[in-house]
Amino acid sequence: MAEADAPRLSLSGITRIYDGVPAVSDLTLDVGRGEIVCLLGPSGCGKSTTLRIAAGVEHQTSGSVAVDGHVVSDARRHAPPEARSVGLMFQDFALFPHLTARDNVAFGLRGGRDKGKTADEYLRRVGLKGYGDKFPHQLSGGEQQRVALARALAPKPKVMLMDEPFSGLDERLRDEVRDEALSILKEEGAGVLLVTHDPDEAMRMSDRIALMRDSRIVQIGAPYHLYNKPVDRAAAAFFSDLNVIHGVVNSRQTDTPFGLFLTPGLVDEADVEIIVRPQHLKIDLDAGVPPPASARTGAPARGVVERARFMGNESLIEVRMDHDASILRATVPEAFLPEKGTPLWLSLRRDRCFVFPCARQSKVETPWAAE
Repeated sequence: MAEADAPRLSLSGITRIYDGVPAVSDLTLDVGRGEIVCLLGPSGCGKSTTLRIAAGVEHQTSGSVAVDGHVVSDARRHAPPEARSVGLMFQDFALFPHLTARDNVAFGLRGGRDKGKTADEYLRRVGLKGYGDKFPHQLSGGEQQRVALARALAPKPKVMLMDEPFSGLDERLRDEVRDEALSILKEEGAGVLLVTHDPDEAMRMSDRIALMRDSRIVQIGAPYHLYNKPVDRAAAAFFSDLNVIHGVVNSRQTDTPFGLFLTPGLVDEADVEIIVRPQHLKIDLDAGVPPPASARTGAPARGVVERARFMGNESLIEVRMDHDASILRATVPEAFLPEKGTPLWLSLRRDRCFVFPCARQSKVETPWAAE
């Protein structure tokens, strides 16, 4: 493959084992030029280990790492971090306290007297024009993070590896610095591999998300794809709260108080879970007669309000269902606070439901959208 056509970063069959226990298992992932790929998952799933292997600070047990089509680590070779054209940014940005902002950015650059000019240019690009002579203790946390970003960008790395580098900043500043950083990286044409455990951050930042669990990538794709076509219940739950409606398969369909759902591929009497997010439940106040069923929402089911809370930009209504006393949660994008015990009907967006076998049964590769 020509260098111009090769991914900025290729991880192929990466496995890392500690004391017989895999931290990363057979992971394969490409990051293209100007692409931002996010490794998302809970603590201990292998995200940071993957990043360290890509950086060269850790050696994989098996598999290979390539940058711009050139193998930098496999069973026969292992290039050190400084020979990989890789930039690193971590939560602890570790500026040198005895160096000015300019000298921190210039540290490690080649070019003699031009290093200062390059450092000043990158300080300008991250919004710190005129800050070159300041020392880290004279800068705010956000300004120090920008210096760290300029230092990582100045060598023009082909790949930028970022391990939750913005999590130490307050929310407003985090959004500003993060968006600015990723914009510059895209402009530079770097491939970005970023680690986070925050699904909202991953959805906002990435072109693609690689969802990890138990040392493996379980699903990869655009944020819209992972949110709307989760591979299993756990994948769906990582991005939002869920309601679970239980049922039993009969003749390739499952009967519920909300109507019939198609469940192809499962044998009769198999237990299934019908998943729906709170925002996809519709509330109708009880007027004695249920609202009409429709192809879009199916049949309504009756319940009573258990609790209602205003959350700032929406209201969360907990409903105890008549048919099995389970609690379902619905959100309403306004102030809506019915009293406890208020009867109502719930309908659900059938095109936003997913049907999975119960977790104790065999896993499936893809969910069935309810019909």
